[in-house]
Amino acid sequence: MTQLLYQGDAYTRAFQSTIAAVHPTRPAVSLGQTAFYPGGGGQPCDHGVLGIDGRPLPVTKVKKAGREIWHHLGEKFDIRVGTPVAGRIDWDRRYQLMRTHTALHILCGVVWRDYQAQVTGGNMEPLEGRMDFEFRSLTKELVGEIEERCNAEVGAAREVRVRILPREDAFLIPDLIRTKINLLPQGIHEVRTVEIVGLDLQADGGTHVASTREVGPIRVVDYKSKGALNKRLYIQLNG
Repeated sequence: MTQLLYQGDAYTRAFQSTIAAVHPTRPAVSLGQTAFYPGGGGQPCDHGVLGIDGRPLPVTKVKKAGREIWHHLGEKFDIRVGTPVAGRIDWDRRYQLMRTHTALHILCGVVWRDYQAQVTGGNMEPLEGRMDFEFRSLTKELVGEIEERCNAEVGAAREVRVRILPREDAFLIPDLIRTKINLLPQGIHEVRTVEIVGLDLQADGGTHVASTREVGPIRVVDYKSKGALNKRLYIQLNG
């Protein structure tokens, strides 16, 4: 299995590895270890570059398939298993996604703590995202209140902690799964948790900043009704 460097340290920008497998039909490779996030949980995959035989090859897509994480390259190249690789993340994009992901957890934590509304869906791009909640109604005044409370959590500079727990220990944590549907596969034996200390604790596989202060101001720029019990909030961050 590929060692997932981003799970332990989301601030890893560059790394050394070797080619573990070459895709049989596409210009894509699997590595012994990687800092590239393959996408999931609403967070897009990373982009960047793999240096192979002195040649920089753009990584245009990263996708998990079974036990492999495939790094899709922007061009074809004769690559052999065992070849050394120098990987580099598109850091500006990654860091924007880290800030955005943590912002959505702040939003989720505030809405759960103060309004007991579950998440029904979400998605993000760099510096913007949306999240759906089980609200019967949503008003401009309530949205403004949610935004204010989210920014209070940013100002509190809360630590963000990542842990990997045995499945049986993780599921002893109350309210670990905040989504309406439990998306964790039955076959997994360990659960990665992300905690905003004093606010939020969730099962999550994505990348996050180390403190809520790094997120910066959160703006709730729009809200919509997506059904009788489904309301959508849109957020944006400063660049």
